[in-house]
Amino acid sequence: MDKVNKFLAYLQNEKRYAAHTLTSYKNDLKQYHAFCHENGKEGMDLFFKTVRSWVVHLMEQGYSSRSIHRKLSSLRTYCKYLIRRGELDSDPVEKVLKPKVSKRIPQFVDEKSINRMLDEFSFGDDFTGERNKLIINLLYQTGIRRSELVGITLSSFDRGSGHIRVMGKRSKERIIPVGRELSDAIVVYLNMREREFPGAVTDALFLTDAGNAVYPKFIYRIVNRYIGMITTLEKTSPHILRHTFATHMLNRGADLNAIKEILGHANLSATQVYTHNTFEKLKSIYNQAHPRA
Repeated sequence: MDKVNKFLAYLQNEKRYAAHTLTSYKNDLKQYHAFCHENGKEGMDLFFKTVRSWVVHLMEQGYSSRSIHRKLSSLRTYCKYLIRRGELDSDPVEKVLKPKVSKRIPQFVDEKSINRMLDEFSFGDDFTGERNKLIINLLYQTGIRRSELVGITLSSFDRGSGHIRVMGKRSKERIIPVGRELSDAIVVYLNMREREFPGAVTDALFLTDAGNAVYPKFIYRIVNRYIGMITTLEKTSPHILRHTFATHMLNRGADLNAIKEILGHANLSATQVYTHNTFEKLKSIYNQAHPRA
């Protein structure tokens, strides 16, 4: 596994992959290595027949098509790395027939529900309430990822220019516009943060009730709690608010490329998935309004 460890170090140090992404790559490659060993292969057998057998094995084990695609993607990235280093002649994953993946339309919270929560729901007037409401508001109004919110510092917010800087995947920084209402809410929270924790040793924007920097699980619990109050969706993770942001922007006529830049997507295809939700809304309106629908 020495080559795999060097590959993971390359992804971490040069490609700046996130920690959870590195963990996925490590687990996928470790699983493939174990499969090779169980089938009498020495090391990682990077040949077409072995990779194809692995896919069949995964399907028999009950893995979903989406999971298998991800595992093959990990293996293919590793093979491309070896090819560039001259340690492998060709990519064995390229010709493997992959199981079909059905398109999954992102779930989102409807506008009335999210607005009712932000406008009418009482989060509390203390530090905890202001923080929790701002977390929900910021995720919804900017579409940033949970990891990006955790990484926001005091210097990330520029009230004068009306924007906030976030560090996205692979350490790519982007600037996101912030509206007047959200900007004022951040200022209110900052003043309360200073009064509550004047000697805070961290420059993280969001703090726990103990004055420490927030962490991913902490954010998940807050979002899961409040979003669960206003929707019957099965998933109520912070990513739902990212889906909600993109869908609501498209429904109100925002340019797809502009949404792509705000979300920090590398390719437009990743943003286009939200057009399915918009089309469903148009279709619903058409069916209700057209006399011959």
